[in-house]
Amino acid sequence: MRKDTLRTNLLLLSSILVFGFPTSTHAQDRPNIILLMGDDHGWEETGYNGHPYLHTPVLDEMASSGLQFNRFYAAHPTCSPTRGSVLTGRHPNRYGTFAPNWSIRPDEITIADLLREAGYATGHFGKWHVGPVKIGSPTNPGAMGFDQWLSHDNFFELNPVLSSNGETPSRIEGESSSVLVDAAIDFISNSQASEQPFFAVVWFGSPHEPYSGLDEDLELYDNLPSRYEERIVTLTSNHTGLQTRRPLREVLRERYAEITAMDRAIGKLRDYLEKAGLKNNTLLWYKGDNGTPSSGLADSPLRGLKGTMYEEGIRVPSIIEWPARIHSSRTTHVPAVTSDILPTLATLAEQNLPSRVLDGINLEPLIDNAMRTRPEPIFFWGFNIGGLNGRNAAPYIPADLQEGTTPLVKLMDGIPTRIFQNFHYSTVLPSDYLGPRVVLDNDYKLVVQGSTNSSTELFNISNDPGETTDLSEREPAIVDAMQHQLREWQESTLNSLTGDDYR
Repeated sequence: MRKDTLRTNLLLLSSILVFGFPTSTHAQDRPNIILLMGDDHGWEETGYNGHPYLHTPVLDEMASSGLQFNRFYAAHPTCSPTRGSVLTGRHPNRYGTFAPNWSIRPDEITIADLLREAGYATGHFGKWHVGPVKIGSPTNPGAMGFDQWLSHDNFFELNPVLSSNGETPSRIEGESSSVLVDAAIDFISNSQASEQPFFAVVWFGSPHEPYSGLDEDLELYDNLPSRYEERIVTLTSNHTGLQTRRPLREVLRERYAEITAMDRAIGKLRDYLEKAGLKNNTLLWYKGDNGTPSSGLADSPLRGLKGTMYEEGIRVPSIIEWPARIHSSRTTHVPAVTSDILPTLATLAEQNLPSRVLDGINLEPLIDNAMRTRPEPIFFWGFNIGGLNGRNAAPYIPADLQEGTTPLVKLMDGIPTRIFQNFHYSTVLPSDYLGPRVVLDNDYKLVVQGSTNSSTELFNISNDPGETTDLSEREPAIVDAMQHQLREWQESTLNSLTGDDYR
């Protein structure tokens, strides 16, 4: 399905709604859907995953009543690419979202496009980070399928500065996670008044650094172990927007306060759904966008950190709560990834999938406890951005439309806003196949160029989640087979990157 064809269908749907024809009864029977995402929230940073200090009572309660993914993965170890995968069901390298501040392409079909076509009211709240949110941007939330949005180009702290439907950004007083949930609740209430099912995306700015917290949350972490005082970490200063160095113990106190505030905001949303009689048939899905960064990494059983292809970089917390369909708590060890979200939700809404290559699969059988293993591998790939030097590729979107407007504390090139980029690619070079990459096929995980001192590593993640024992020399046949799978997938991905999927 081409994007322009889909938009024609959406215009037809909008005309029907304007002239007063009712939304179909069948559409109203479909689940309401809320996607929640923490920013830099690592797998180990929840009470239910055994963290010794963090207070996350709401996420813990969701885990005790819903479907807990023990092996859920972000499609990339950084934020913008992962967010693109949620929206499209495709690996971000297919459309040039290689790293943070690389935009999506306007030609992509998103899950918001599909659900709006199905009659859902669609809203985005919080971090966007796949292009500017301003009016006129061809990749703002409205251009990518959302009816309304209260959003930021990147991340934010207390008293966030957000843009409502692309207008001039304004400061909103309050703890940022609570601000977003309040806006989402207003959106849900309005959709109920119009008798539409709703699709709300709430992408928190927490717990991304720089860290800050309310006094009530900071006090919970006054007694963190003194051993953290001896470690000095680098992060952004809330005062200057530049890099500073501080003891890890102070930093963790603020980081954990942000996670607890986010958890509480999720609880506010759940309480509203219950009081409004919406909880039973609302699919509420929480996940992180990548692993824990170096500024907040304390103790973890997993290897690596944000930005790496090891487990700590890409394995994230994830829970689905949906009482109408998930009747009791369950933990699954089947690998799943953010690219699975679009095909899963589209299927639940009885929408056809886009007629282009998808990297995710439909997890409906997993929701119904009918999937014991993943039917196909998950691929991860950090594109070799250095290989783009000297290519003189034409910008995919005019430069003025890639300039963000929502300020944040962290300065980049001396300015408090973000500038995005994306380029046309007409020729594939051998260097384009480089970069850290992974094949994850149930038990086995092949890691290529995972660190500067490694070439190819093989791990059995089921038996060795900490990736401590390299099996590559012991299992050469498995390595060869997975390398062949990887090469074929990369060829497909690079073909998409040239724009072939849009023709």
